[in-house]
Amino acid sequence: MQDRRVVVTGMAALTPIGLSVESFWQGMMEGKSGAALITKFDASRVATKFACELKGYDPLNYLDRKSARRMDLFAQYAMSVAKDVIKDAGLDPETMSSEDKDDTGVMIGSGIGGMNIFEDQALTLANQGPNRVSPFFIPMLIPDIASGQVSIEFGFRGPNYCAVSACATSNHNFIDSFMLIKEGQAEMMIVGGTEGPVCELGVAGFNSAQALSKRNDSPETASRPFDKTRDGFVMGEGAGVLVLEELGHAVRRGAKIYAEVVGYGLSGDAYHITAPDPEGRGARLAMHRALKYAGIEPDMVDYINMHGTSTELGDIAETQSIKAVFGDQAYKMNLSSTKSMTGHLLGAAGAVEAIATILAIKNGKIPPTINFEHSDPECDLNYTFNQPQEREVNYAMSNAFGFGGHNTSIIFKKFEE
Repeated sequence: MQDRRVVVTGMAALTPIGLSVESFWQGMMEGKSGAALITKFDASRVATKFACELKGYDPLNYLDRKSARRMDLFAQYAMSVAKDVIKDAGLDPETMSSEDKDDTGVMIGSGIGGMNIFEDQALTLANQGPNRVSPFFIPMLIPDIASGQVSIEFGFRGPNYCAVSACATSNHNFIDSFMLIKEGQAEMMIVGGTEGPVCELGVAGFNSAQALSKRNDSPETASRPFDKTRDGFVMGEGAGVLVLEELGHAVRRGAKIYAEVVGYGLSGDAYHITAPDPEGRGARLAMHRALKYAGIEPDMVDYINMHGTSTELGDIAETQSIKAVFGDQAYKMNLSSTKSMTGHLLGAAGAVEAIATILAIKNGKIPPTINFEHSDPECDLNYTFNQPQEREVNYAMSNAFGFGGHNTSIIFKKFEE
């Protein structure tokens, strides 16, 4: 079964710089920042008063009012992009055969799950007592419910679960789905990540961990990966979902093919619950293993969409690990962090960044790292600062690392029959 090839046949995104794949790409090409003062709650009590919120999103464009009320934001976002990705992939659940539905699975993860309902129901418990806690609290809270809701909505009976690994969540779901198709457990997987963490509890928690930027006087310039004056990441929200499909199945149904998935690597830092290994040993292992799985040399990679969170330690550690793995090629390839524009979408980051990586391959343009002003001598690679760059991309890598020392790398290839 290992010779089964896996391709991407659908993509959909809800991001702070665009509520579709097309507007997301346009936002990246314009170097648009999604950061602004928080509107979802009164931010007067928290140290960081801005985030990358979804702008103009209305769940009622995708869901009926009753269904929307019974889903936390992360599940609403997942259902919304799932509907979009199914259309993009040219699938019609109404006419799909029972066999195809048996062979279609769902893996949409969330790093946190229902943070908003958790905050709301904790206050309800404290103020009104246990009998007032909602019967929908638990199903609205648990991260796996996004996969479950999508499976139920469309009748997909293939593998259905989610991996949860903080900011590496999307990539772990993607890699699991890739392997399920390779091994013949599924023909298609609806896969990605979703997150709706912008609430007072979420911001307060990351502030207490000293993780967020506090550049309140200039939110749009706060996410500045690799810049000497970076001071933390900018929280974002949204979702990204892709359709992974066995190549023969995709060809038989006449699907459009965006790219091929050819490699992945996984590792653990075994170092600290939130800080990266300063020597980048875990990240090096993940990237090295991805190259080995893909059967390619380091000098064949044209672009890396970096994890690049705009934290002091993380950006340096990832830079050092890329130098260690790629040698001279580290200085010849393009790199960028699209988090400079979207903010950090946590469990949704990897899926949205996989879409950005695939679009770079498809369009021959590298999304920029915006907000660069001050050079950091420890970050001295070509991060595609401030402007997109044209470049033919045959192989590209996307990195995602998470609290707990979870490291993931995925390699995409320009599709060739």
